[in-house]
Amino acid sequence: MEWLSVAYAMGGAGQGGAGQGAAGGLGLFGPLVIMMVIFYFLLIRPQQKRQKEHKTMLEGIQKGDVVLTQGGIQGKVTGLTDTVLTLEIAEKVRVKVQRSYVVSVVSRGEAEE
Repeated sequence: MEWLSVAYAMGGAGQGGAGQGAAGGLGLFGPLVIMMVIFYFLLIRPQQKRQKEHKTMLEGIQKGDVVLTQGGIQGKVTGLTDTVLTLEIAEKVRVKVQRSYVVSVVSRGEAEE
């Protein structure tokens, strides 16, 4: 019986505990909102920026550009469509690669060999 009175006194149930509980419940969302804002600025926003830059780079590819693919193949663009690039990786050796697999443009225009 003595423990019950100590627990009751520590909880402050007799001093407006119901109103304090509702405010405490709303207070739990504050750290969650702060975490979401931090995730947005540290993770989501930079990723969207990189995707936008990659998309503009892919749209700017032209014949004669030397590009590098995700697989490490470097070649000169000899043909292109909306989704596929034709790369010449050696003399008379051509491969078709999806545009989305291009990582970077090594050089623009005619490549120096």
